[in-house]
Amino acid sequence: MSLRNKLVLSNLVCTLVSLLLAYGLWQWLGDESVWVAVVVSLGLCFLISMYLTRQLGESLQALEVGLLNFKDNEFSVSLPEYAEPQLNELAGLYNQASAKLRKERQFIYQRELMLDKVIQNSPNIMLLVDDNQRIIYANDAARHLFNQGIRIEGMLLSELIAVLPSALKQALESEHEGLFSIDANGEGLSDDSAGEIETWHISRGQFNQNNQRHHLILLKQLTKELNRQEVAVWKKVIRIISHELNNSVAPIASMVNSGRVLTKDFDNERLALIFDTIENRTAHLSQFISHYAQFAKLPLPKKAPVNWDNLIEQLAQQYRFSLTSALPQQTIALDCVQLEQVLINLLKNAQESGADKDGVTVAFLEVSHPLVGVVITIEDNGLGMSSEVLSQALLPFYSTKQSGTGIGLPLCHEIVEAHGGHITMQNRKEKGLSVKLWLPNE
Repeated sequence: MSLRNKLVLSNLVCTLVSLLLAYGLWQWLGDESVWVAVVVSLGLCFLISMYLTRQLGESLQALEVGLLNFKDNEFSVSLPEYAEPQLNELAGLYNQASAKLRKERQFIYQRELMLDKVIQNSPNIMLLVDDNQRIIYANDAARHLFNQGIRIEGMLLSELIAVLPSALKQALESEHEGLFSIDANGEGLSDDSAGEIETWHISRGQFNQNNQRHHLILLKQLTKELNRQEVAVWKKVIRIISHELNNSVAPIASMVNSGRVLTKDFDNERLALIFDTIENRTAHLSQFISHYAQFAKLPLPKKAPVNWDNLIEQLAQQYRFSLTSALPQQTIALDCVQLEQVLINLLKNAQESGADKDGVTVAFLEVSHPLVGVVITIEDNGLGMSSEVLSQALLPFYSTKQSGTGIGLPLCHEIVEAHGGHITMQNRKEKGLSVKLWLPNE
């Protein structure tokens, strides 16, 4: 019999007993005591109902306590077994849910521990701040960079970055994402530290949690030595591939010429089309190989004083741009051919970024402190770069263009590094990309 039928039957029994009792008392005490009989019979009915439903009341109360524990993320309470099958089944479902929630909480806790362990041991710097720039979370690398390993949660970001190198401070204060350079000893760029420049990448993100906005800041150091080793491996691979392809392309081109000579007396359009196709494709492949070979076999700079007027005139003949500053007055020795190649690549990228024809600018700035040299800035008002593209823009073979080779920016980076300088890139606040080259005056 179901619990519902049992409750209905118990109500009928209580009602019948109370009516019989009331009738008996009425017959015994007479008409004057009819209200006494009714009160006594109702009280007895209430006591019988309380007795018959005590197990149901206890079960519902236990279930209520258990659900309140669920609300408080407490899943350790279990319900006992009951003699009533339906109550016992309900208790079993509750216990199963409790066990599953305990297991899932333990799984989530283990994953959180693992994630926290990975984040805390990551060399990348991670900061989580609120809208008031108060730090909510920081990993171990962030604590060592900002506060000598001491806990920084709850502090304001402005307090921590006050004593940082200017480049790092500026990157954290601005909303930009991209690459920037600082001195390797962390004390700002100085004249005697030109060979110890470290390149960093900063990226940002936002998300809402508990109806509050959180800002995620990630700083990644692009270790110079590892970058050199990686580029050296790429160059070796390119040289091997170029060598093997040239070994195949050269005989093919020679055989095409021989085939033309042998079949010159045949007036066959299809044969001529075959030779033309083979010749065009081999020429395209040779040109394709030469682009990569240029990166793999980059010669050392042959430095000579730069004639800035001639350089700007030659650049203006190839790409349209606006010069927004005076040309440098100091004499700087650079490889003019390589420098022109760098500027051509950067102007080409700016023109292909979706910028207006008059939206590309070139500016020069002579600096004497903390580094001596010239800073060349190329800016556009195009689409800019995403954080992912900025972090990988200097890697060989990485390109977002359908027909791109992924060599242009790595070649620029190699040339600038060979001159002892560095290159930084970041999205402009208003629109577009800003690329800065620092070249030393040696």
